Amino acid sequence: MNDIIVDFKNVFFSYGDRIILEDISFSVRQNDFIALIGPNGGGKTTVLKIILGLLKPEKGIVSVFGGKPEENRKLIGYLPQSFLFDLNFPINVFETVIMGRYHGLLKKYSESDKKAAIDALSTVGMLEYMNHHISMLSGGQLQRVLIARAIVREPELLLLDEPMSSVDPASQKSIYELFHELNKKMAIIFVTHDIGAISSYIDRVFCLNRKLYYHGPGEGSLGKLAEAYNCPVEILAHGIPHRVLERHKK
Repeated sequence: MNDIIVDFKNVFFSYGDRIILEDISFSVRQNDFIALIGPNGGGKTTVLKIILGLLKPEKGIVSVFGGKPEENRKLIGYLPQSFLFDLNFPINVFETVIMGRYHGLLKKYSESDKKAAIDALSTVGMLEYMNHHISMLSGGQLQRVLIARAIVREPELLLLDEPMSSVDPASQKSIYELFHELNKKMAIIFVTHDIGAISSYIDRVFCLNRKLYYHGPGEGSLGKLAEAYNCPVEILAHGIPHRVLERHKK
């Protein structure tokens, strides 16, 4: 049985004259946990948006769950890097999460939608806060609510774009553990600059800086990164492009 859920073949993408992705090929399988790292502007968010069908490649083939990305978007949960909304807006935690089940203007939420929202809040450990206004939450709590919103449709693939950027260090470990649990039910692509923190959870590391560099699978990926470039993993993970790291080779 073919368990490939995302397949990129020779994909190119540009913004105007600027090449963002150059001949990218990779695949994602069911229950994969993939870390996607690289410098700012290297194309990480662009890859996620192509998977979602929000952007179309100039060349190449992209298959998501065996079809066009935009046709299977309902099978994907997405947590963007920045989620802008007014914390003073009159909306509570439950209402924030159930919005992930939005069916269109004037269409009411069903009982199954409400149950899914409660289940999602329970999964992320925020059920007791369901009636709290979102302005009452800490950064870590708010991120858990947004994760619940991303999984409320029970997706088979979860895309996380720098999910720890607004989370205090004290909350990060528990959220990494949450992703580890979610990975038992769905594949995860995790865009991050903090590769060391999730090294014990990931299956493979993809380094993206216009071109894709693959490291893995299994444990030892971080060591291979350091060995390949003779440079600390922490430096690589915080945005030093591969073309710069080449100078560190002996």
